[in-house]
Amino acid sequence: MSEPTSSEYVAESPAREAWRMYRRNLPAVAGAVILLAIVAATLYGSFFYAGDPFDIVWAPHEMPGVEPGFPLGTDYLGRDILAGLLTGGAPTLTVGLAAAAITMVIGVALGALAGYYGGWVDTLLMRVTEFFQVLPALLFAMVLVTLFSPSIWTIAAAIGVVSWPQTARLTRAEFLKIKELEYVTAARAIGARNKRIIWKVILPNAAAPLIVSATLTIGVAILFEAGLSFLGLGDPNQMSWGLMIGANREYILDAWWPVTFPGLAIFLTVFAVSLIGDGLNDAFNPKLRER
Repeated sequence: MSEPTSSEYVAESPAREAWRMYRRNLPAVAGAVILLAIVAATLYGSFFYAGDPFDIVWAPHEMPGVEPGFPLGTDYLGRDILAGLLTGGAPTLTVGLAAAAITMVIGVALGALAGYYGGWVDTLLMRVTEFFQVLPALLFAMVLVTLFSPSIWTIAAAIGVVSWPQTARLTRAEFLKIKELEYVTAARAIGARNKRIIWKVILPNAAAPLIVSATLTIGVAILFEAGLSFLGLGDPNQMSWGLMIGANREYILDAWWPVTFPGLAIFLTVFAVSLIGDGLNDAFNPKLRER
């Protein structure tokens, strides 16, 4: 039997190894499949089931399956629930993605500066972080949305503004750990500027936990949007799952389906995102990769 050549011992890249670990995690793969199915339904569902979610098309509170044209029934005004689910998914997912992006931009920027420079910069930025962290997040978001007319983007911005402190603390902790390592010291020794060290050297090596955090932030933002819409602070011109729940909550004892179906859609989306986040956390965990 021939001896293996040196090329057969080439180490697998971290990204490829993480992908291999993720594919072997069945719950994480199931979460990705569920999320892709939900995204596909919101993007292309209207091509197969056309309907305006704001149109009154039938009698109020028609039960699911009774009328052939309305498989999920109608709400308290007689609007098609399935049309609302297919149309309302896009605004809900958009708010989640946009809010997570804003959260990561603010949190990573402030956490990176605090962790890298330390000293008075760290003290000042952490005091700002603590100030935002002690504010009641939902109440603060409600104030921001009320001050600026409710829309998809103002809701996403409000959620992002109240959600970044945890990301900032995570980024700071990663930078404090990484900035003293040998390759960072070597980058300083060859004259690399602080800007390059922060964004080109340290941040890529701190990306794994931040990616996991960003994934979980999407689920939190979706729940946040649903809560604001439930309280009547959603965009009245954009159908969303949270708006459907909020509009029909007073009639839940008379008709369960207008609240249950959008609630299930939110649950499945957040559940899928959580499975993906757990899978990414396991895939990027070096101890599990060693096992």
